[in-house]
Amino acid sequence: MTTRVALLSREQIDRLPERAREVVEYRKSGLSLNHIQGCPLDCAYCIRHTYGLWDQRVPRAIMSDTEAVDELVSHQYFQPHMTPVQVFNRATDPFLPSVRPHTFAVLEDLDARELTNHVLVITRHSMQPEDIDRLNQLAHLKVTLLFTFSGIDNKGIEPYPSHVAAESLKLMSAPVHRRYRTILYWRPLVPGLNDSGEHLDQAHELAQHADVTVFTGLFYRDQIAAYYKANGLPEPYEDTARRKIMPETLERRVLAAFSSPTPLFRKTSCAVSYAHGLPDYNGHYGIRELCDICPLSQVQLCASSRRVPSPDRVREVARMLPEARGLVVVDITERAAVVSGLATESRYYLQHALGFQVHDVRYPHVERRHGRADIGWKDTAQDG
Repeated sequence: MTTRVALLSREQIDRLPERAREVVEYRKSGLSLNHIQGCPLDCAYCIRHTYGLWDQRVPRAIMSDTEAVDELVSHQYFQPHMTPVQVFNRATDPFLPSVRPHTFAVLEDLDARELTNHVLVITRHSMQPEDIDRLNQLAHLKVTLLFTFSGIDNKGIEPYPSHVAAESLKLMSAPVHRRYRTILYWRPLVPGLNDSGEHLDQAHELAQHADVTVFTGLFYRDQIAAYYKANGLPEPYEDTARRKIMPETLERRVLAAFSSPTPLFRKTSCAVSYAHGLPDYNGHYGIRELCDICPLSQVQLCASSRRVPSPDRVREVARMLPEARGLVVVDITERAAVVSGLATESRYYLQHALGFQVHDVRYPHVERRHGRADIGWKDTAQDG
């Protein structure tokens, strides 16, 4: 008998932290659907620390799958066939045994609506051969499976072994004909923890099984740092940051390890788009230093679809936003539109609607470190 997640009562939901009650949240890679929360895998760096959900190890549902999908597609920022979607990427693993049926219920509901949006499903859990057939039955969605793999063997930091994700990646990538795509989601890379030559070689070998690889660093927020300290875990950095930390020397070593023609990307949306043969939906092409490792065919594809919006076009697309009257277009360059007066979620909506980078004037994107913390880079100001 298939085990499903228990549904919380209204009283239990009301006792959750405020952010944990958000079923739909706009994150950089799309609208994130999280009506099931709780995970027993206990990765010390889990983003659940920042939502007040770290102690919730048993997955629980805030609402039914049908209600959750309805809330997603009726969200003010959801654009059919355009807005990227992530399923259960904030507070659980979508392929835990009790969560798996809910993951498929969501995917099949969205597909039945004939939506063609990107849907990202991030997991480190074991997958089954029957998952291949079920995913291949999805006729409309552009589904991407991202297998989180770090190679970290410190059980205090990552109790659930990385080899499980590696085997799942190999299993799901093996079929020649499949509608979904697979990504080696190589993260988090942390100096002194999983960046030895052996670690890099291991990731390069595993990348040969995936459609594409993306690498990224560690979110090291105050709550996560406090957990590390309280539990005597080796603290990777002296400071915390609002952006992911990927030191310059570590990036150089990663690029050297992948010097062979294995598709490698710095940004998740770039990898997902490449896997489906489409231009990057986050419009990173203007940040040309990001493109220096991209396959030439992808650079040309992104270039051919690129349109630099005018200030009037930005304001036109922003009209439906709640705070549209407060929008100020500070500048538009070949790299990005720089704005003020918008909440983060509204800025992401604009970015996906325009297919062009939209930056907040308060948080400048420094050349060569686009979207990353300043920690580990020379001659930089502290990250805002």
